[in-house]
Amino acid sequence: MPESNLMKPLPRFNVLGVGVSALTLEEATLRVLASRQQKHLGYICICTVHGVSEARRDPALLQTFNASFLTTPDGMPLVWLGRHHGHKTITRVYGPDLMLRVCDEGRAAGLRHYFYGGGPDVAETLRANLVARYPGLQVVGTFTPPYRSLTPAEFSHLQSDVAAKAPDIIWVGLSTPKQERFMAEAWDKLDAALLIGVGAAFDFHSGRLRQAPRWMQRSGLEWLFRLALEPRRLAYRYLVYNPLFVLRTLAQLTGLKRYPFAPPDA
Repeated sequence: MPESNLMKPLPRFNVLGVGVSALTLEEATLRVLASRQQKHLGYICICTVHGVSEARRDPALLQTFNASFLTTPDGMPLVWLGRHHGHKTITRVYGPDLMLRVCDEGRAAGLRHYFYGGGPDVAETLRANLVARYPGLQVVGTFTPPYRSLTPAEFSHLQSDVAAKAPDIIWVGLSTPKQERFMAEAWDKLDAALLIGVGAAFDFHSGRLRQAPRWMQRSGLEWLFRLALEPRRLAYRYLVYNPLFVLRTLAQLTGLKRYPFAPPDA
């Protein structure tokens, strides 16, 4: 695919008002790689059923998803809906997989990475693990934020650090919707091409949490594995949001309820 085409907007399909980009993991990887040495292209949301459900409660978050550079289909239900809407080649663009693909394939082009997020020592452990896994990988900086919004002084420090280290990609490892809000507020103020919110990828690739087996990921059962590992934290998300998502989606597909989608350039 010509590099000029990689920056053109992709078609999106409407999932409860969220415009999800119709693409494959390979296409998402190529678009990230093509951002090398550019500035302020935007941010990428890795969209799940949980993210869509949060956006139903928060109009600002809905707008954040729809104003993104890409909003990729992370959860298998979003992939199935994309195929229902006629995008037959769509695949899951899972945050942890996208991160590994970009880190691996970006080495040849000299792509520069920065890790923002995670708990104490997580970003540094992540850097050590990925540099060992992919020799030649350039992780030029890390920043572990507090469990609250940054103060003006803290954000100014982050801006200075990013400007000095000149990354192409800032990987953001916070929870949804915190990471989406951060990216929407910060993408045009930080000297990088793209911010990419990958949530639990920091914990998975640093070894802090185990990932679900591939068969569970492919069959849409990853939520069950994660619920078993973190029942207190994830019970409401999966036992309340998931059934609500199913009911709302059925209402949308049958025409019982409309969920308007405003494209980014509307």
